[in-house]
Amino acid sequence: MMEIQIISHREPEVLDLQAFVRLAQFALAREEAPEACVVSIALVDVGEMAELNERYREMEGPTDVLSFPCDDPQLMVEGDEPVTLGDIIIAPEIAEAQAREYGQTIEAELNLLLVHGVLHLLGYDHIEPEDAEAMENREQSILAAWEINQ
Repeated sequence: MMEIQIISHREPEVLDLQAFVRLAQFALAREEAPEACVVSIALVDVGEMAELNERYREMEGPTDVLSFPCDDPQLMVEGDEPVTLGDIIIAPEIAEAQAREYGQTIEAELNLLLVHGVLHLLGYDHIEPEDAEAMENREQSILAAWEINQ
């Protein structure tokens, strides 16, 4: 069973955390991730995101989403031990600003960031243009299917 652990470092948290859990499970299933897997999601404020971005990417200032992959999802796991895919960190305030900038809803931007993070945990990246295009296409495919299934 897919285990999605989610926490918020923001007080009070106004977002529906269970909606993130459902979308993460949906995206993982669409990507045929191992059934026995664990993903951790954290919602953080802008200051914490800036600290994480500087510490782990050596980039100044906050970003919208960070992913920290752990186990390779393709590895064979012995027994009933789940595969720990990794951590996704999202800064909702950054998502809110981006949603205004891109003219879309905050929910749509947050959903995109979560799916983006899930895909990173599954090995996607966007360093090369063709990889970026493939990742973007998967994001859009998953989000379109998510909308249909709601």
